[in-house]
Amino acid sequence: MVSNKDTESGMKTTWYTSYRLNGALRMRIWASLLVALIAPTSVFAGQLVWTDVDRVVAISDPHGAYDAMVRTFQNAAVIDADQNWSGGATHLVITGDLLDRGAESRKVMDLVMQLELQAPESGGMVHLTLGNHEVMNLVGDLRYVARGEYAAFAAEESSEERERWLQIYLADRQSQANLLEKKPDEMLLRQEFDEDRPPGFFAHRKAFSSNGKYGQWLMQKPLMVVINETAYVHGGLSPLVAELGLVDLNKALQLQVTDYVRQLDVLHEAGLIDPALNFYKHAAAATKISANKTLSAELQAALKTVIKLNGGSIHGGGSPLWYRGSVGCSTLIEGDIISAALQAIGAKRVVIGHTPTVTRQVLQRHGGRVIEIDTGMLKAAYRGSGNALIIEGDNVTVVNEASAQEKSPVQHPRRVGARSDAVSAEDIAELLAKGEILSSTKDNQGRTILNLQLNDISISAVFRKNSRRGDFVPELAAYRLDRLLQMEMIPVTVAREVDGKDGAVQFLPAKSYDETERVATGSGSSAWCSLPKQWNTMYVYDALVYNLGRGPLSMLYNRENWQLMLVGHDDSFDTKRGRPQHLKKVQLDVGGSWVEALSNLTDERLSEHLGDVLDKRRLSALGKRRDLLLEEAK
Repeated sequence: MVSNKDTESGMKTTWYTSYRLNGALRMRIWASLLVALIAPTSVFAGQLVWTDVDRVVAISDPHGAYDAMVRTFQNAAVIDADQNWSGGATHLVITGDLLDRGAESRKVMDLVMQLELQAPESGGMVHLTLGNHEVMNLVGDLRYVARGEYAAFAAEESSEERERWLQIYLADRQSQANLLEKKPDEMLLRQEFDEDRPPGFFAHRKAFSSNGKYGQWLMQKPLMVVINETAYVHGGLSPLVAELGLVDLNKALQLQVTDYVRQLDVLHEAGLIDPALNFYKHAAAATKISANKTLSAELQAALKTVIKLNGGSIHGGGSPLWYRGSVGCSTLIEGDIISAALQAIGAKRVVIGHTPTVTRQVLQRHGGRVIEIDTGMLKAAYRGSGNALIIEGDNVTVVNEASAQEKSPVQHPRRVGARSDAVSAEDIAELLAKGEILSSTKDNQGRTILNLQLNDISISAVFRKNSRRGDFVPELAAYRLDRLLQMEMIPVTVAREVDGKDGAVQFLPAKSYDETERVATGSGSSAWCSLPKQWNTMYVYDALVYNLGRGPLSMLYNRENWQLMLVGHDDSFDTKRGRPQHLKKVQLDVGGSWVEALSNLTDERLSEHLGDVLDKRRLSALGKRRDLLLEEAK
């Protein structure tokens, strides 16, 4: 559920350049190398597609919330009061993230492993697809491992292994101190070592190694499966899914993980890379260590693999384990990517986790082709609860950890701009139209800023008075057109009289940057919906409305997810045909989703929804520009 660009934890990290190896250590290295050499190219060779399954239950992102997961399973009728399988021929799918943040992740894994063995006895099956946090634990990205997760392994930790790494650590720090002609404080160093490697740390790392109980288990898991033409994956349908297809996607990305883990194990055994070193520093450490030409060919090969695969596609924002575009982009932006991916994997819809739903309910998006099931099961971290999706034939329902009563999934809400999770677009529209105006001021752009309140909810808004004729209200026209296109970029806007003047009142979201501020801070690379895709949508929209006034101050970004919001349309809806001068040479991507949206934008619909805010000449010109865009898309 986290972005791979999130801030690292405060854990200190160390890497080592000591290459003297004793005999016992050499034996451990050769044993690890032998495992890597004789292991198959990919440990995953299992079935990926199932048909004619009568009942499927799916959950996502337990994150160590053992009790919540158990209650959810029980209400979904897949386990009994003794936590044994009771689901009969049901297929249970868990779309990853059993681990991290929650202290009882080991119990979560053990229960899933138990159910994997029990379900087939009744004709059922358990499918665990990898989440980004499973991969993080395998490759050594330990930023989100809770102390309690380490503590669960403390009883199995080898004192010899801890002492071995302590001596390596002390020797390395002594070497660094010698270069600076300083004497290290050994007691302080021991405290630092223990702080960064709490009790159970080394047993935890061994358990997630290529030979460990959980490492071996997870390295056999797929990234995506398809059951009854419904795909299940952790993050979303990134463009990589359409590019590789179901089989090659699983093979290629899992191979990146298995090769990395095996070679990292070799380097751990050699004492060359500390298990506490953050994953994102592995490549730099391996590069520096590889400068020692006295290392064996096998160790150099391991270093080379770590350097190469540290930046593998499974770890990037385009990985189906990390991707948020299926949630963060509107259908107008993402629809073509979803269609191509579903076609490539032979599915009609996809069930995903990774991104907690804004309402903490199971949501449907993109015409039901995407179902979001991460409802923040670990309440302490996400303020949510456990929910299970149940699919039986054409019937799609949800049960909660608190109740076995089945309900329908909820439509993903339109949400443009940051506000409290409980405040909907409809709430904002009512507040803008009926809320008490607490204050009215001018900002440094000369805009009239209102502070409104209704039912203990307060928001800010911008008021723009109408033109003298009153039949041209560009900001309201822009918002309504956004709704017709399902673009989801323009904040809620309503008509309202303020101080005796008719005009439009538009929601002004908090926690926003304009384009100038975004550029100055170098922000936006972690946008849930990539900025280039959002910018293309802005360009097509501005061509449609003939916007002459798009500048950095009329491009706002929600700093929570870098959603682009468009405001300031006073210079839009001209009566000219073609494009504004600044867009004439811009290559617009008018894909299938745009073609469908523009085709549905008939003259009759335009007149019905915009006839009171645009005069006939502006409506006619808008229709002609629509036709030109459709012609360009052919």
